[in-house]
Amino acid sequence: MEYPCVANSIRGWRKMLTLTSASSALTLFPECKTQRRRFAISAAADDKFPSFLPKQMEEIKDPFARKLATRIERLPVNVSFSEKSIMSSCVKPLIQSNQNPVVLLHSFDSSCLEWRYTFPLLEEAGLETWAIDILGWGFSNLERIKSCDVASKRGHFYQLWKSYIKRPMTLVGPSLGAAVAVDFAVNHPEAVENLVLIDASVYAEGTGNLAKLPRAVAYAGVSILKSFPLRLYTTFLAFKGVSFDTGLDWVNIGKLHCLYPWWEDATVSFMISGGYNVSRQIDQVMQKTLIIWGEDDQIISNKLAVRLHCELPNSIIRQIPDCGHLPHVEKPDSAARLILEFMQNHSCQKKAQLAPTEEVVY
Repeated sequence: MEYPCVANSIRGWRKMLTLTSASSALTLFPECKTQRRRFAISAAADDKFPSFLPKQMEEIKDPFARKLATRIERLPVNVSFSEKSIMSSCVKPLIQSNQNPVVLLHSFDSSCLEWRYTFPLLEEAGLETWAIDILGWGFSNLERIKSCDVASKRGHFYQLWKSYIKRPMTLVGPSLGAAVAVDFAVNHPEAVENLVLIDASVYAEGTGNLAKLPRAVAYAGVSILKSFPLRLYTTFLAFKGVSFDTGLDWVNIGKLHCLYPWWEDATVSFMISGGYNVSRQIDQVMQKTLIIWGEDDQIISNKLAVRLHCELPNSIIRQIPDCGHLPHVEKPDSAARLILEFMQNHSCQKKAQLAPTEEVVY
């Protein structure tokens, strides 16, 4: 299977770094040269997946997904709602930077593999990059976890941040991941330096009437949620101009975590809890925020991007042309470039604020 749009994105990004913005990127992120070399070496190695991943990972054809999957690991996270640590899945950075890290969340019912194309671009630019699986989704071990409501997801993420990341971060949330990011930034502002919201699902009123379903009906609905026809339909709705073969592989990537025996329990727990309802929290976000939106998003209207820009007190907005609901999958070069420029500008502003002012003598 070929991935021409992604391969072109990788080549274009490397050319852009080399010819136009390499000097500024290396000034702000001096690890860039070393990191590019390390990624090139790892890309040539055989794919050896962690034993906790579903065996169906071997059937995935996408080389970027396969490569990122080799780096997924589980970290123990202690939370108040579990007697034992939750072995929590994520992709850790290969480097540590003097700059604060960028932490990537995923969209609804997805995993860190959603960042398979953009993650290596951010690392190549020298960013200390994490990709985190939100509690209830992804590849964490949830065998003993009974609750996956909003408070549990927030508490788990905070403890992971407190235990391992430990510094204010640029938090990136696509689709429902944007609601997770907004909720987290408002409740734990000390952990979030700034935000990047991508095609943000922040105006939905939680799970709506689904929260009122009898548990048996909820389980029936969840079984439909992981069905192949529904996921294939949403894949072609989310992306613009994806070939059928690529779409099939993307569906298989997107449903890998559904193969765990605890996935249904975790999803029903989230559904009947009411889900995320963050519209009233938006004006409480004090962090500087970059809003990214695919111009051709068929799932969430870009009119809501304008509304979000108006309601967020400290935000800028950038649209990506010829792009659907998940730009970091469909247009990784554009998404990575916007994130990098946003972080560069923020870093420059911080340095300017910290620089001593010269006293003028008259």
